[in-house]
Amino acid sequence: MDRLTRRGILGAALATAPVLGAAQAATVPAGGPASPSDEAYWGRVAAQYDLTDEVVQLENGNWGVMSRPVLEAYERHQRMVNRRNSYYSRREYGADLERIRARVAANLGVAAEEIAFTRGATEALQILIAGYNRLGPGDAVVYADLDYDSMQTAMDWLAQRRGVEVVKFGLPEPATHQGLIDAYEAVLSAHPRARLLLLTQVSHRNGLRLPVAEIADLARARGVDVILDAAHAWGQVDFRLPELGCDFVGLNAHKWIGAPIGVGVLYIRKDRVEAIDPFMGSDEYSEGDVRRRVHTGTSNMAAYLALEDALDFHEATGAAAKEARLTWLRRRWTEPLRDVGGIELLTPEDDRLGSALAGFRLAGRADGPSNVALSKALLERYDIFTVPRFGLASGACVRATVSTFTTPAEADRLAAALADLAKA
Repeated sequence: MDRLTRRGILGAALATAPVLGAAQAATVPAGGPASPSDEAYWGRVAAQYDLTDEVVQLENGNWGVMSRPVLEAYERHQRMVNRRNSYYSRREYGADLERIRARVAANLGVAAEEIAFTRGATEALQILIAGYNRLGPGDAVVYADLDYDSMQTAMDWLAQRRGVEVVKFGLPEPATHQGLIDAYEAVLSAHPRARLLLLTQVSHRNGLRLPVAEIADLARARGVDVILDAAHAWGQVDFRLPELGCDFVGLNAHKWIGAPIGVGVLYIRKDRVEAIDPFMGSDEYSEGDVRRRVHTGTSNMAAYLALEDALDFHEATGAAAKEARLTWLRRRWTEPLRDVGGIELLTPEDDRLGSALAGFRLAGRADGPSNVALSKALLERYDIFTVPRFGLASGACVRATVSTFTTPAEADRLAAALADLAKA
């Protein structure tokens, strides 16, 4: 295939779109998309991002690029904080942060008193796992192969910290909606002393989206608490936290919400706060305050201030519209490959289980080196940037992740490249 830069692909996609003035280009287009395939609309959304032209960027799961309006706001906030120094931080920042806290809570459908800010979902989830105080010797904690590595490590640590049995199991492949529910029911049935279950709403390994509400319901019926990793869900999946039925959740704002790096959220349902210990005996807030469970020291104030701007951009685009577009783009490259021999897709056809992230491998090549080589071939031969992922019970894979600025041409390019590699 001829070398083709991302700028060229995006330029072709926008070639027929009317040029927007500078003032218009600073915001999401009004009116919303007519459909997930409304290229006139989504081309204007993509135009709000300043992106490298070195590669076709299909590794958008690490963290989310800030849109131009958010980046400009972040830079403006940083200049203000730097200029006003402690005169701002000691007098006004607290009120600003509380306003943003209320804004985040409203987006998530919960009360402001139920959330606290962290530096990312990893920190939030480590706090929840380490601080969960309803465990004793002989109890069991459960997690799956798809859960994030740092969270698996934290759950393993509970054996030393709390004297519990740690149960790890592999989720079934190919995955089905009921099959996933049944798998969790089976492992909980097999371990009646289970008291804590880790769930990942959208897996960073292969993009599988769990039926969280249904699994949380069956866990609750057995007296099992759920800690939910929603790092990859907030901003790309249209949901409100109460719908999921989980009392303890860690979220990222610097992935799909598009805030600066270093912004996360911890959620504890207000009547469950006492189940999480204060962080190292912190006494900065009252005993029942969720913020007593977090202590990060001096934070990046400008990043948290820019979270409000990121929510403006996200909500103007619309969570439902983003989810539909990301699903459409992911299907654009996965579905043509289902009938191509030599490619193994790890994303089910059922869109309830899919996301912007999707895993794949060459058939029969589930070892780590083969998938490192596959990702390298996509980059070196086709200028497509992806990332190998490890830790699945079935073996390694490569992950590709579309974003709202991904074009249909880029998705098609990945499908064509994989079909080409499958022939080798």
